[in-house]
Amino acid sequence: MKRKTLLRAWRETNKLLLLLCLALSVFGVVLVASATHPTLLEGQTLSRDALVMLFAMLLGLGLALAISFIDYDLIYKLLPLVVLGSLGLMFLLFTPLGVAPVARQSARSWLKITSTLYLQPSEILKIGFVISFSYHLNRVRQSLSAPHNVLLLALHAAIPTGLVVVTGDMGSALIFMMMFLGMMFAAGVHWLYFPAGALIVGVASPIVWYRIFDDIQRNRILALFDPDAYSTEFYQQRQALGAIQSGGFFGRGYLNGPFIQTGSVPESQNDMIFSVVGEEFGFVGVFLLLAVFLLLAVRIARIGRQSQNFAACVMCYGIMFMIVSQVIINVGMCISVLPVIGITLPFLSAGGSSVICLYLAMGLVLSVSRASHNIQYDDYRYARIAISG
Repeated sequence: MKRKTLLRAWRETNKLLLLLCLALSVFGVVLVASATHPTLLEGQTLSRDALVMLFAMLLGLGLALAISFIDYDLIYKLLPLVVLGSLGLMFLLFTPLGVAPVARQSARSWLKITSTLYLQPSEILKIGFVISFSYHLNRVRQSLSAPHNVLLLALHAAIPTGLVVVTGDMGSALIFMMMFLGMMFAAGVHWLYFPAGALIVGVASPIVWYRIFDDIQRNRILALFDPDAYSTEFYQQRQALGAIQSGGFFGRGYLNGPFIQTGSVPESQNDMIFSVVGEEFGFVGVFLLLAVFLLLAVRIARIGRQSQNFAACVMCYGIMFMIVSQVIINVGMCISVLPVIGITLPFLSAGGSSVICLYLAMGLVLSVSRASHNIQYDDYRYARIAISG
């Protein structure tokens, strides 16, 4: 009986979704190992960053499978704990536990757990937001486009977005905005609210430019238009773009990139990991990677669309928009069409927090998929009983 239960559980698991995530994660470990290869000490095979990625992948996979067996209705019942937990971690950033990245001491986006272990609460907050916001959308679905509901939904999104802005993490703030817009669109909010929102953003942009952005953030944007005048701020992007261009069509080969293997691209294991793909695997590697991301996004959207639960459907779309927006922004940074704002490439960039939280999100999608599979299975079984009867 136990064997039959395990076999059925495996049949109910969305294996293509898992395969795509694991393929990206394994490739991420390979890329981080290459980017950090010049820093290896004698006798080392893998850098600490690559080992952390490998550990995060295995831990994340286990968590995703565990969450997939939890009914998402139960997750919504635990919503107060999810919200309090994710917000509580963010507020800890304003205590002595909150530390800043080396490149930007004005930001406080990491929690120092031990001398070598750090946690990025904004990654967990994304999961909390996608759960709570999908629940909120479901509660008001009968009058979704009513002005007061749209205002309350905007306020809901403004809370996590504002928190990450205060900590100096403008990149994560942009992802929250993309998730908010994507989930509102997927839920069916009237289209006129979107140009109205764009107009409000346009009016508020001078305030954001002068009051919220610091000098580093403003200079990174200006560097796109005048690289020579802001050569220091543009240096990272110039090197990343040079690495991608040097890869040509088929790439220089693994561990053979002249830019990557000489450490010429700052943060090549992190924000600029896409430059490793471009230089060592060329246009072919870039094309295949983006194709896998596209297939992953389509798979998540399909799982959401097949769900018979409105909240679960919107939650899947929120996760999809989170991944897609990060891919677009990260690639845009690396090819110098968007400013550097500290956005990682999902599953590929170094960082345990990001990888584990992505697998938490995949666990939610797998839970929705499993529930849909069970409904289809039960409908099929009852149909067979009716026919035989």
